[in-house]
Amino acid sequence: MASYAAWNAAQSGLGAMVNLTVVDRVPADMLHMVDAHWYQFPPMNPLWHSILGFAIFVLCFISLVGNGCVVYIFTNTKTLRTPSNLLVVNLAFSDFLMMFTMGPPMVINCYHETWVFGPFACELYGMLGSLFGCVSIWSMTLIAFDRYNVIVKGLSAKPMTNNGALLRIFLVWASCLAWTIPPFFGWNRYVPEGNMSACGTDYLTDTFLSRSYILVYSVFVYFAPLLMIIYSYIFIIKAVSAHEKNMREQAKKMNVASLRSSEAQNTSTEMKLAKVALVTISLWFMAWTPYLIINYTGIFKAAPITPLATIWGSLFAKANAVYNPIVYGISHPKYRAALYQKFPSLSCTDAVDDSQSVTSGTTTVVNEEKPSA
Repeated sequence: MASYAAWNAAQSGLGAMVNLTVVDRVPADMLHMVDAHWYQFPPMNPLWHSILGFAIFVLCFISLVGNGCVVYIFTNTKTLRTPSNLLVVNLAFSDFLMMFTMGPPMVINCYHETWVFGPFACELYGMLGSLFGCVSIWSMTLIAFDRYNVIVKGLSAKPMTNNGALLRIFLVWASCLAWTIPPFFGWNRYVPEGNMSACGTDYLTDTFLSRSYILVYSVFVYFAPLLMIIYSYIFIIKAVSAHEKNMREQAKKMNVASLRSSEAQNTSTEMKLAKVALVTISLWFMAWTPYLIINYTGIFKAAPITPLATIWGSLFAKANAVYNPIVYGISHPKYRAALYQKFPSLSCTDAVDDSQSVTSGTTTVVNEEKPSA
């Protein structure tokens, strides 16, 4: 009630007399981390904190259950333990850790309407969010490259092994950790966001050192993976189109409705899995683009950033940890079958015939036979 009274006073004009701001509830040991930009805004309506806290709680619960199931089922089902699926497990593991470390603290802070865990916890929170987000996008980039390797290169592709997949995963974690540690040592910093209930990178400090980190980091985490994924899927789509065109032409010459053999069916399943990966990656970019826009708006002073705007950045960014288990759970036949067997109450469909699905592992694309003249 006290927070609502403060907000109501600010809205009625009394706030100007007592200088009420969104920073008023921030603990004294955190004030040195708060940019002067936020002192111009009155307290937020407590209803926004309640909505954000409830939304994060729901997203956290769904993400922990969904990603936990993905990790458990993919690691405990023999037919799903393939090199390619190790990348899926790594993605789910990263998303699980993101919501496990991000969700509960943010719900508590939304209840108190400010950050209550101290300066170091704020820095650690910002670093972990950046780390797990970085690992997620590069895991999905590796999944896209794996689909490119299987579908576009076909028989000429070198199959990925378990050791190869584990090496790729290690490199992703190591490189992402290397990019998220520098703010602890002066290259940018982790600070409270405008809503004061979460922490992230500092996009308001007007120095070259601070701005350069945002620019370089966004290239590594956002633009470079995006271009690599676009490159992969342009050639995947071309390969799909060429494959389908050849199949139709051969069927027409042989006066049959379809030439789909078991090999062709396997190829078709791989195409579907590639589309699933594309949808998952698109959802990730939809989740993180608002946060990128906020950061770029801050460093280029393109428009005023309000505390309410930072709420949407936090919400969309954390929502990406929910999309992946839903997409993979709905689309992966072997996963649905294993989910039905192990957790029938969580499965939205009946048991799936496991023999009709294809593991997204070391499958190869079989070249079509040339029609005889």
